[in-house]
Amino acid sequence: MNKIVLLATCMALAACGQSSPPSATPAATDGSHAASAAPQVPAAAAVKLYAMNCGDLEFSDVGMFADDGSMRGVARSLVDPCYLIRHPAGDLLWDSGVPDAIADAADGVRPEGFPVHVMRTTKLAAELADLGLAPTDIEFVSFSHMHFDHTGNANLFAASTWIVDADERAAMFSEKARGSDEFANYSALENAKTVQIEGDADYDVFGDGSVTIHQAPGHTPGHTVLLVKLPQSGQVLLTGDMWHLAESRDKRLVPAFNFNREQTLASMDRVEALAAATGARVIRQHVAEDFAALPAFPAPLQ
Repeated sequence: MNKIVLLATCMALAACGQSSPPSATPAATDGSHAASAAPQVPAAAAVKLYAMNCGDLEFSDVGMFADDGSMRGVARSLVDPCYLIRHPAGDLLWDSGVPDAIADAADGVRPEGFPVHVMRTTKLAAELADLGLAPTDIEFVSFSHMHFDHTGNANLFAASTWIVDADERAAMFSEKARGSDEFANYSALENAKTVQIEGDADYDVFGDGSVTIHQAPGHTPGHTVLLVKLPQSGQVLLTGDMWHLAESRDKRLVPAFNFNREQTLASMDRVEALAAATGARVIRQHVAEDFAALPAFPAPLQ
């Protein structure tokens, strides 16, 4: 339990193998096809997005999420979702929530000196089982970034192909990261089959333009967002930790612990431009009302 409590404190910190993993092929920004980790498939009429509750974060003070001091002393409940994208060519898990071990604590964890109560009511493996899946059935895994509330169960997917920004992977396996408590959550990925996204490229996961990973650094060195094209609901943009709070997007709030403030602001512009160009529905991943507006698991967004 002490280790779990220490892991919870890592969310307030900035981002502190397999030899020569292959580089990713850029996704075409105009929606045309590009090579990727999976074979080409027809237009993705069967793509579905499942939103799973992978943790709840009750903050007594969210001041850390705005370096201008505007949110100091404000209490807020945040959600910590995981997303499963089902595609004819395979399944992609996007983020894995806080560690499943927190579900074994009757009242979650309350790290000393940190203003949050971390809870998890259902384990990720159990949520996947509701769809008839086990972690070993998931072909692809990717995380918006390295923090413990997104990689808490990463080791469950060491048999999957891991798609990761090259700068993020370097940070995750740096000497500093290896000495952190949260390293144990994802250490098994070091020898996983890995596709690295190099340079400023986007990455087309299935090669048909239906699911693309876009770089948005600043929160961490290689933070990313995910664009999903659904046959009925249109395009959906999962934005990781681009905006933690409901106010963050309109006010362009930058967390005090971000890796790089200037990169964060530039990435906000880039993600806003992507949303405008695609007409995507923007999901601020930690904002409760955005999560609540999605179909309740196990129903998918189609």
